[in-house]
Amino acid sequence: MLVRQLILIMGDQLSREIVSLRDADPRLDRILMAEVSDEGRYVPHHPQKILFILSAMRHFAEQLRADGFTVYYIKLDDAANSGSLHGEVARARAQHQPERILLCKPSEWRLLNIFQQAQEVWPELQLRDDERFFCSQARFAAWATGRKQLRMELFYREMRKHTQLLMDPDGGPAGGAWNYDADNRKALPASVAIPPQPHFSSDAITLEVQALVAEQFADHYGVLDGFDYPVTQAAAESLWEHFLALGMPSFGDYQDAMADNQPYLFHARIAAAMNIGLLDPQRVCLDVQAAWQAGDIPLNAAEGFIRQILGWREYVRGIYWLMMPDYAQRNALGNQRDLPAFYWTGDTRMNCMSQAIGQTLEHAYAHHIQRLMVTGNFALLAGIQPKQICDWYLAVYMDAFDWVELPNTLGMVMHADGGYLGSKPYCASGQYIKRMSNHCKGCAYKVTEQTGEKACPFNSLYWHFLMRHRDQLGGNHRLAMVYRNLDRMSDAKQQALWGWGEKLLARLDAGQSL
Repeated sequence: MLVRQLILIMGDQLSREIVSLRDADPRLDRILMAEVSDEGRYVPHHPQKILFILSAMRHFAEQLRADGFTVYYIKLDDAANSGSLHGEVARARAQHQPERILLCKPSEWRLLNIFQQAQEVWPELQLRDDERFFCSQARFAAWATGRKQLRMELFYREMRKHTQLLMDPDGGPAGGAWNYDADNRKALPASVAIPPQPHFSSDAITLEVQALVAEQFADHYGVLDGFDYPVTQAAAESLWEHFLALGMPSFGDYQDAMADNQPYLFHARIAAAMNIGLLDPQRVCLDVQAAWQAGDIPLNAAEGFIRQILGWREYVRGIYWLMMPDYAQRNALGNQRDLPAFYWTGDTRMNCMSQAIGQTLEHAYAHHIQRLMVTGNFALLAGIQPKQICDWYLAVYMDAFDWVELPNTLGMVMHADGGYLGSKPYCASGQYIKRMSNHCKGCAYKVTEQTGEKACPFNSLYWHFLMRHRDQLGGNHRLAMVYRNLDRMSDAKQQALWGWGEKLLARLDAGQSL
């Protein structure tokens, strides 16, 4: 039978609105979907992440079949499976000889490069721009032209004007300010009740995939049991509606807060669903605006949430496509230390790190402050090689895809791009963690001490980081006050901080936990 188009749908393109399906005809076109080992193993992805994507793929294939499409679906354990997306397209091309092979451009440079090279030998292969974002690559490149440094806040304001989200009729920002971040830094009082989380039971499809993942990826870090994520559009929408009603009203106040044994707090858990196509980011932002207009949520919550999607999410994607592939190799601070083994096990006496890593292994989830100011902050202070920590984030988090993970980790967390993405390193001592969490109360270390066996490792490593990178960071105006505080210390205190930092780093180099 004549196949007009063979349309490849990848695991993060699970939307009926994807550009490759826009003009698809069930009578003439065929869909190709493939579970391949290469995509599960190029970093050791968390088993729950693999389960999430494969189950969502199988459910989406069923939806396409219900819409009348013929879907060629290659399961991970199919005997003829080549193990790569390129290999599966090649097999389908030879078998069905379509007039055209069509796909939405992959979201990772690695895959885009593979298929762009394939176009040289497959003239019928066509790539279409992904239109699921507010800002096209061309629009971002035009905005970035002529700028020595890119700043998210300026980009975010342009996008607010472009979309008219949270804008007053006179052209100004709602409430008179562009950014309410200063109102979004409250620690969590013990008296505040955490909203319950909805639960998603596993159907026969998910259970079948779970058994497959347990067999095929038994060597990957992370707990597979307890999987509790939406794998269909309907389930993702129920998660979103639950958060909008119960979590969003307090999201603004407590979005930076952390607490022992509370992985979700007032966070939505929708990033993974959004990143694979189960939720539309534009619809989500419009829902938030409507809830604010109806008086259901305060402005600081609405603006803070929309800034995460319209601002940071779009901004890091723009930087990714503007700067790749060279961006991935940047290491402006010259960090070469190996990632400590406790990042994969959670075996550390630092309670904040144990909490963040432990919940990551259990749920494939940690919110943005845990990633930036705990696990990321420690990697920055300890001088971890950027690629190793980037690969770790990409592997362990449900929502991590290269386009969003790499700029956030390499640029924002590690400052390895030399300040291209962010104007200063997000470095902090244990005092920040004390202020924003209750982790220090249950820690083996004392956050009030800076040196010695009982001292919080973040404290001396913070000052050690600032001292060893003074030539690179001393002129940064946002760190001027910090360096003035350092200069006020006696020589003896500076030497003590440096010496204890050296001991801690030597322990890491020897493979010891802290």
